[in-house]
Formats: sequence, structure tokens, C-alpha cells
Amino acid sequence: MKWIFDVDGTLTPSRSKMDPEFQEYFLWFAKTHQVYLATGSDYPKTVEQIGSEICETVKACYNCSGNSIWIAGAEVYKADWELPELARYFLENCLYESKFSVRTGTHIEERPGMVNYSTIGRNCTQEERSQYVLFDKEFNERHTIADSFNTMFPDLEAKVGGDTGIDIFPKGLDKSQIAQHIKGAAIFFGDKMMPGGNDRPLAEQIVKRFGSRAIEVKDWKDTWKRMKEI
Repeated sequence: MKWIFDVDGTLTPSRSKMDPEFQEYFLWFAKTHQVYLATGSDYPKTVEQIGSEICETVKACYNCSGNSIWIAGAEVYKADWELPELARYFLENCLYESKFSVRTGTHIEERPGMVNYSTIGRNCTQEERSQYVLFDKEFNERHTIADSFNTMFPDLEAKVGGDTGIDIFPKGLDKSQIAQHIKGAAIFFGDKMMPGGNDRPLAEQIVKRFGSRAIEVKDWKDTWKRMKEI
């Protein structure tokens, strides 16, 4: 059995470091099982959140939704796609028109093979992040932006990811592409498997396989609990 885990919101609190006790357990688990990571974040951020030992112990880290692949601490694949200027202008206009007033910088973050958009920005504090989460729940801003983006740019795809971001990439180069690298029965844990969530494409591919499951979790505590139950 293969075990696949999203990172942000699944193994860690959003944009935060892994709980030390869970980190110790997960490292043991990665040493005794076939474990893979599937995240929208880049590799340095993944190392920052869960530690280099776990990243180098798992079979592979599929970063940037599979557009950057790391094995044993070395990058073995990197996509070279860049965001078209018209799409960039669209996102800048969304940022300008947003009713959420806080701006912290790094709103359009370039990653290998993808871009992450965030109205509040990647430099926000946890308090500012919490404010945006409440705003987004009330106004559904991210889903609205993603739906409009997908209508305007049919060759690209925008999916809600994490607590504050939207992941954008060429159509078909979302997390679903990771499935072609991991053969056989698998269990995938993720916190964004709802329609439009960035874990859903991979979940849809995994559940097609005999004996496989996709488990949507609430947070890292739920992940740990569900791991122990299987």
C-alpha cells in the first residue's frame, strides 16, 4: 500500500510547522511505509514546515502540485511554465478590486510550473491570516476568483488551496499528474477535496484504483487519528 499526504493543512497547521510529537510519529511511519508527499508548496517551504529528515525519508516529494519533484533531497524534475501576461493582469485586477483591505506583499508567487495567488499576501501574520479566512468564508472570494479565471482562461486552471491561496497552472498539470508516478493501491490524505479544492484532482484519480481510498481530513490532528485507525 502507498500512502500519499498533502502537507499544508493535512500534516501541519496552515503555513505553520509540524507538531513535534506528530513529526516524530510521522518520521517513524515514513521509515516503515511507502510514503509520498503531494503539496502545492515549493520544496523549501515543505522543509520549513515538516523538516528535512522527513522530506529526505519519504519516497518522493511532489512539490508545486507535481511540477517539481524531489527525491532524497535532490530535485529530479522541474517544469518551466510561466504565467501569461494577460492572466497576470487579471490577478492584479482581482487584487485591486478585493474588498479585503489588508495587503502584506507577495500576492502572485511564482513556483515551478505554477503560480499561487493570495489577496492577503504570503507575508501575513497568523492573526491576519485568520481575518482573511473569516472574510473568505463569508464572501467566498477565492472560489469566485477561481471560477472567473477558469472561464476567461480555458487552457489554464485555478483551484483553491490552503487557507488563503489559489493555485494556478496549465490545465491537466494539477495534482492529478502525480498519480501517474505512484502505481498501485494507495491511500491519499488531504484537506481540500471539495469541488474546486486542489486535492480533489488527485483524489479522483486515486479512488479509481482497486483497494484505494481518498480521505478528506479537517486538520493534522484528524490525519493522525485516521492514520492510527487504518
